[in-house]
Amino acid sequence: MNKAKTQHSDSRPLTLREQARAAVKDYFHHLDGQEAVEVYQMVLAEIEAPLIEETLEYTGGNQSKAARVLGLNRGTFRKKMKLYDLE
Repeated sequence: MNKAKTQHSDSRPLTLREQARAAVKDYFHHLDGQEAVEVYQMVLAEIEAPLIEETLEYTGGNQSKAARVLGLNRGTFRKKMKLYDLE
């Protein structure tokens, strides 16, 4: 199976869980002897920024609505936007 593939051979799109599993597996495979450190934080950072961006697009830029969609309070949402330079 091609690692860049985003669908199963039966044409069903991969679930987010399956895509995450494949990405983490690929990351570990390509460490080439380097020690893996702070993987959890790295994965969260890689996922949170596009999640926030796409949710903002979905809500037409409405930050309060985006925070609600994500289940975050508005203050936490704004902190995360600032963290990822999304303001």
